[in-house]
Amino acid sequence: MNQLIIVNTSIILVEILAIAIFFLISRWLLTKFCHFLVQVPLFEGKPTKIRLIRRNVTALMLLTCLVVSLGIIGVNSFLIYQGENLKEYTINLIDRIPSGFWLGLGIAITQSLGVIIAAVFVIKLLHYWLKIGVKKVKSLDQNTADDESVDAFFTTLNRRITLGIWLWIVVVCTQFLKLPSIVTEYLYIGLRIYLSIAIGLLILKAVAAIVDILDVLSIRYSSPDNLLRFYERLRHLVPFLKRCLEFVVYVFTATLVVQQVQLIANLANFGVKIIKIIAIIFISRVVFEIIYLLLEEFLFTQQDLTDTQRSRRLTMIPLFRSLLQYLIYFGVAVSILYTLEINPTPILAGAGIIGIAVGLGAQTLINDIVCGFFILFENYYLVGDYIQAGKAEDKTVEGIVEAIELRTTRIRNTNGQLHIIRNGDIGSITNYSKQYIFATVDISVPANCNLSSVCQVIEEIGKKLKIDQLDVLESTFVEGVESLSESHLLLRTLTKVKPGKHLHIQRVLRQLYIDNFQDLGILLPPNITKVED
Repeated sequence: MNQLIIVNTSIILVEILAIAIFFLISRWLLTKFCHFLVQVPLFEGKPTKIRLIRRNVTALMLLTCLVVSLGIIGVNSFLIYQGENLKEYTINLIDRIPSGFWLGLGIAITQSLGVIIAAVFVIKLLHYWLKIGVKKVKSLDQNTADDESVDAFFTTLNRRITLGIWLWIVVVCTQFLKLPSIVTEYLYIGLRIYLSIAIGLLILKAVAAIVDILDVLSIRYSSPDNLLRFYERLRHLVPFLKRCLEFVVYVFTATLVVQQVQLIANLANFGVKIIKIIAIIFISRVVFEIIYLLLEEFLFTQQDLTDTQRSRRLTMIPLFRSLLQYLIYFGVAVSILYTLEINPTPILAGAGIIGIAVGLGAQTLINDIVCGFFILFENYYLVGDYIQAGKAEDKTVEGIVEAIELRTTRIRNTNGQLHIIRNGDIGSITNYSKQYIFATVDISVPANCNLSSVCQVIEEIGKKLKIDQLDVLESTFVEGVESLSESHLLLRTLTKVKPGKHLHIQRVLRQLYIDNFQDLGILLPPNITKVED
């Protein structure tokens, strides 16, 4: 009797031990899976959440094993209560299973173990060759390739291939173990989805590395004698290129994933259209920048341009840029409609009618555009000119013209403030940048002073100023006495200078007058300064 109890207890313990071993193996596989999951870019930066999920799944597995163990104890206790011999009952239960099942299970387990061992060897060999590959790539052209991009690509490649091999092993093992075909089918779908995502992410890393390498090489080998001399001016397109390529890879990857799911496989057709739209947007941006670059190169290649010619070309470039931008936007919108298989003719017709209605109501806008064209074609002022504009004297704006656009003119005054004026509100214009301008400085001197000596000093100051200042066209001279009083005389001095340089020369002259006349013992009261063309 005691021997029977020991045998029955041993059988129960062996069955519970088998459940415990199954739990430990499952927990080990779960830990490995979570470790690989942390390395996937989609889950990078989320180790805490993955750790929490692993703990919850482990707790659920432990609870299941405890329930199964209690179930085994309960069933075996019931059999003992019924007077069954657990040893004979277990042997009879095993005998009912065909002998070929155990042979097939043993072969399947052996094959699975062999495949797992081979996979471990292949992964180790792959890791070794990838290390060699990283060194080879970095040694092809030292100090040109972005080492971080190359390391990121090969690290990602190693992770993707390793995880892909393990997933493939799981699929193969299910075939060896002859699990239901639906399990193998869904595992194959999961493997194809993973490979699609992995290949997409690898392409993304490879594209980033290739773009970085080409960027560095283009800068290194650019010179004034080849076409790469324009690369520095187009280099700002590199981040835009990377973003477009990222979107293309993401859309392509999503399309491959959607094709694996039959319920939504029809949505994959939209992926090709989205890729075409991204290509249209990128090509339009590149075309715009190249045309603008060629325009600047064509207009400013001549070395003998006068200041007026340069100002006119600087004025026309922003206008041409705006027109070109609107034309390209229109072409992109029409191309996108054709890509989406939408006929743009009715939309354009409707837009024309709406445009007429808007034009009737937007008379101010039309007035600004028309005034802008007159300003440009009648050459009232150009970019770089120093002007004074405004309809009322108390609302005038004075400064340097920074840009002339279709609707507005941008003027920056001497305090650095930028004034944006509608072309229709420009009003009267005083242009200080036409051919020359006089820097006018009025000097108040004592009435009893020697006027001829004062004029001689002013002329000497003017000659010295012409030598020191390149902006001075003619020496300073005294135009005459503007006003007189019992104690003071007001002398007006004129200095012919280059357009827009009068303010600077006026300041220099005032300082020179103060320094020289103080040496003569003449005290100068506050001056009155005026400007004349």
